[in-house]
Amino acid sequence: MEEKIVVRNLNLWYGNMYILKNISLSIKENAITAIIGPSGCGKTSFIRTLNRMVDLIENARVSGEVIFEGKNIYDPDVDPVEIRRKIGMVFQKPNPFPMSIYDNVAFGLKINGIKDKERINKIVEESLRLTGLWYEVKDRLNENASKLSGGQQQRLCIARAIAVNPEVLLLDEPCSALDPISTDKIENLIKELKRKYTIVIVTHNMQQAARISDYTAFFLNGQLIEFNETKRMFENPRDPRTEAYITGRFG
Repeated sequence: MEEKIVVRNLNLWYGNMYILKNISLSIKENAITAIIGPSGCGKTSFIRTLNRMVDLIENARVSGEVIFEGKNIYDPDVDPVEIRRKIGMVFQKPNPFPMSIYDNVAFGLKINGIKDKERINKIVEESLRLTGLWYEVKDRLNENASKLSGGQQQRLCIARAIAVNPEVLLLDEPCSALDPISTDKIENLIKELKRKYTIVIVTHNMQQAARISDYTAFFLNGQLIEFNETKRMFENPRDPRTEAYITGRFG
């Protein structure tokens, strides 16, 4: 598999707090990479460094490299807004905008200057179809998105992220607030989406990581302890700390 993002010697500080410590790994194209580890180990901070969302946190400072399309995204001539368009993010809690279902999906297109109504309609429909929402909402596109169930709202947020045609999707515990049926729908969706996108998912759920990911990275205290193909890591972890975590002995 081709490398989509290469992280080299990445460090992150929030003020004087040393959050990520010398992280190096490669994220493969059209694969699902799971980031696991106990609360507070730096999982969410790590994926926020991959599209410069971390820039929005006061006193954040980064060293090292995140190579995407052959260039370090932290180089001074790189536009973080363009990086965030190409590397989209979906958050833990569904956060639809206070507007209609249609306008949620169309929002990024309009921000990016697309004015052709027919083109917008086509992309909105395609995005909703990709997330399996189209037949559930096609007759109520003008309803406020807040009327959707939690699982539908999360799929809407994924539709909104993919409408602007990113290359990478970062998912920060997208199922943590959802019931098992909604979780199953989101997991199946993620597996479908990897045909078109490179996906990085933060999850606390070991079973979920084992079910859906191709690669897994185990973080502990801001360090990358182990990174491998998911099957190998879960069946034969190299580090005793990895084994202790995935078997539930700590975390």
